[in-house]
Amino acid sequence: MYDVILSRQAARYLDHLDRITQQRMIARLEQLAEDPCGPLTKPLTNAEGLRSTRVGTWRIVYRIDESTQEIRVSDIAPRGEVYRRL
Repeated sequence: MYDVILSRQAARYLDHLDRITQQRMIARLEQLAEDPCGPLTKPLTNAEGLRSTRVGTWRIVYRIDESTQEIRVSDIAPRGEVYRRL
């Protein structure tokens, strides 16, 4: 089981989402904690070490730190916005 750590920006974005979307995001983050490289994730091609997962039209972008068993979430945003930030 991995620890999930949200960046300040990701935590702020999550706080501003509606309750149903927040619950879906939290459920996906719990799935990531169990299996960060599971079938619902994909590596990003032009950003080495980053992976993403989809929750409806939203994306969660994260990095896996195997040495500390942590998942560091850098961004949570709609698909059109999240990839521009990378």
